[in-house]
Amino acid sequence: MTNVFRQDADLSIESASSNQTPTHDIRLLVLDIDGTMAGESNTIRPEVVDAVQAVKSKGIAVAIATGRMYCSALRFYQQLQLSLPLLAYQGAMIKNPATGEVIRHWPVPKQIALKLLDDFEQTERAHLLSIHFYINDQLYVREVTAETAAYSQRSGVTPIAVGDLRNVLDQDPTKVLALSQNTDLIDYLLDSFKQQYTPAELYFTKSVATFFEAANPNVNKGIAVRYLAEEKLGLSAANVMAIGDNFNDLEMLQYSGLGIAMGNAPDDVKAQSNWVAPDVEVDGVAIAIKKFLL
Repeated sequence: MTNVFRQDADLSIESASSNQTPTHDIRLLVLDIDGTMAGESNTIRPEVVDAVQAVKSKGIAVAIATGRMYCSALRFYQQLQLSLPLLAYQGAMIKNPATGEVIRHWPVPKQIALKLLDDFEQTERAHLLSIHFYINDQLYVREVTAETAAYSQRSGVTPIAVGDLRNVLDQDPTKVLALSQNTDLIDYLLDSFKQQYTPAELYFTKSVATFFEAANPNVNKGIAVRYLAEEKLGLSAANVMAIGDNFNDLEMLQYSGLGIAMGNAPDDVKAQSNWVAPDVEVDGVAIAIKKFLL
C-alpha cells in the first residue's frame, strides 16, 4: 500500500490536523478497540466518543472490528451507540447486538484445535504459555495463570478453568489464543506454526506482542470488513476508512480505501497504512476522524 499520507508516529495534534490531503468518499468507518480507541484506561474517552457521534451525524456508518470476545466488546459498542453488526474475534463471529442474531461464525474445527493443543504442549517452553479456548462466547483455560488473570480483568470476562482443555472440545472453538510474557516465544510460535500449518488450515496473527492467535482460515478483519461493506451496505473498499494499531489489523487496513495506523502501532503496521495518527493516549482516533471525516 502506498503511504501517501504517512506521517511520523510522534506527529503533534497541530500538524496532524493541518496537512493537506485529497478528499475521500468515506461512507463506513471501522474502528479497532484496544490500542486504537481504548488505551491503558481500558475505556473510550469523551473526545473519541464525540468524534464518532459527529461522524454518525453526517450519515457515515460506524462499526467495530476487534479481536475481543463479543461479550467483552459489547460495552464499547453500546457506549458508541452503534447499530451495525459487531465484528468480534478478528471477524470469526459477526453478530447483531440488536437482535442477537449470529450472522457469520467461522470457528476452528475441533480436530485442528486438538492438534494445536498437542503442538503447544510439545513446545519445550510450554510451561510459559497460557492457552485460551473460546467456545460459545465463553473463555476456557487449563488454569488461571497471571497472564489469564490480567487478560480477564481487562476483558471483563470470567475464565473457566477445566484442567485438560480437551474436555471442552465437544464443540469447535471460535478462536484459540496462547499468551506469554516471553515475546520471543510468541514470535517463535508464529514462525513455526506458519510452517506446520497451511493457510488453508489456520489463520495466525498477533494482536499484541504477547498474544499468539489462531483462527479459521476464512477469518481476518479484512474479510469481515469487506463482507460488512460490500454485502451488507453495498459499498466498495474506496468508501471505507479503517483505524487499527496492530498486526491483526493489517488486512483491514490493506482492504480499506483509507487505512490509518495508530502512532503506537509497530513499524511494520505503520508501513502498510495510508496515514499514521497520533498515539492512542492522546486520542489519535479523534484526531484522524476530524482530519479526514469532519
